[in-house]
Amino acid sequence: MFVTKAKLRRIAITIFAITLAWSFVAWAAARALIVQKQMSHADVIVVLAGSSTYDERVRHAAELLKHGHTRRIVLTNDNQRGGWSEQKQTNPLFVVSASEELQNLGVPPDRIEIITPVSHGTYQEAILLREYAQNHRFTSVLIVTSAYHSRRALWTFNRVFAGTNIEIGIDAAAPGQQTPHPGSWWLHLRGWETVPVEYVKMAYYRAQF
Repeated sequence: MFVTKAKLRRIAITIFAITLAWSFVAWAAARALIVQKQMSHADVIVVLAGSSTYDERVRHAAELLKHGHTRRIVLTNDNQRGGWSEQKQTNPLFVVSASEELQNLGVPPDRIEIITPVSHGTYQEAILLREYAQNHRFTSVLIVTSAYHSRRALWTFNRVFAGTNIEIGIDAAAPGQQTPHPGSWWLHLRGWETVPVEYVKMAYYRAQF
């Protein structure tokens, strides 16, 4: 069957228009997940556990401490282990690797603390951190997490910390390190494991908590 040049042109224009529209929708969906509520200073920075993204999170936390936003960094523990370490002859916990990376970035060991109870999910992290903050009589907590996790994390912490008079801030690590950019996440498998799944988790949290 013969296809005219005009028909091919219309097909090409249609494909281009669909791709352009999808690119905008995908970008907007990713951007909608990213929120910031920054603080000039907080009693403590809390780096939420994230096995596949801990590197970008701790790097951002180290920069914030370096610029005087806090004097203490707390890490939560999801009890997940990384790959085999020949040096240690074990599969180290991600939270231990995160602590070591902070020290490599110049954070003194006495400024780092690991919350020992294991947390499985953002809601449990918020519960543990509320108790921790109240025990230490903190008035402000700055959450550091990955960009696409920031909206759900802020919603969860605001809900759990309601009535405590503890101010909650969030300063997310910029995407592009261990998580893809908003404009191109859909071109990467990691992006599909992050952005769409995050919307499912947000819906679950709204219904459950």
